[in-house]
Amino acid sequence: MENNQRDMNFDKSAARYDGAFGGASRKFYRLLLGQVELRQDATVLDVGCGTGVILRSMADACPINGYGIDMSENMIEQAKQKCPEMKIQVSRCEETPFDDNTFDVITACMAFHHFSDKTGFVKEAARIIKPGGCLYIAYPRFPLLVRKTMNAFFKLIRVAGEFFTPDEISKAFSVCGFVPDGFANDGYAQVVKMKMPAE
Repeated sequence: MENNQRDMNFDKSAARYDGAFGGASRKFYRLLLGQVELRQDATVLDVGCGTGVILRSMADACPINGYGIDMSENMIEQAKQKCPEMKIQVSRCEETPFDDNTFDVITACMAFHHFSDKTGFVKEAARIIKPGGCLYIAYPRFPLLVRKTMNAFFKLIRVAGEFFTPDEISKAFSVCGFVPDGFANDGYAQVVKMKMPAE
């Protein structure tokens, strides 16, 4: 799952993202939010948090200690406006500023396929999640031929973008101790839930 391709940059579209690209992501938001299990005051990290829609929605449903990271400075500024009470900052997904065993819940919605170092993220998620914590990956669901075509296209233009089956994702995370804990799909959207076993 590693490559040397460049990350996509969403800085230019940050101000209009929610009304443009974000509209296409609403199905993913709804599916993810329907799957995430939260308890009051849970410590939650949204990786690739974009404009903060997921964090805001989770906090409105249940009081949480919310954190968000994203590579786009302009996306982070939008997220800070939506979630002023949360800790939101620019950071790469494979090298975060957080201590070991920090988070009860980690989410990545419409983000994992963009990560240029997916293996690095797997290792980092295993480091910063608490024993018993849950990780949710929401991403597009494509037929085999479409998936292979899109993967080849992103590789050709040297932009980080690669799509996997739920089994492939679960297998990649299992190397660092995660175990599959559920799956949901709705048309072109899908969510894989994984859990770090309690000690």
